[in-house]
Amino acid sequence: MTGRPRRYSEEFRRRMIDLVRGGRTPEELSREFDPSAQAIRNWVAAAESEDGASAGWSEGERRELREAKAKIRRLEEEVEILKKAAVWFAREAGRTEPR
Repeated sequence: MTGRPRRYSEEFRRRMIDLVRGGRTPEELSREFDPSAQAIRNWVAAAESEDGASAGWSEGERRELREAKAKIRRLEEEVEILKKAAVWFAREAGRTEPR
């Protein structure tokens, strides 16, 4: 290794955080993927801080916020898929000749 920290995408970090929250340990994920267990623990701690853990929110409020953020991510992905489908259908419609 070069000793230089490796950059991971936000999506990758988010997936690691979701896996930890789903019951996997940072050590398991570290063996399966490349980042160290400590890096994964740091990402989880930062995410919990962003989710309101440091603001004195209850676990239920933090869970609701995480679920809302996950739903927003899913909806954003669906919007992107629909945009691509609309472009594809528009191209296909332009290829057909009227009878």
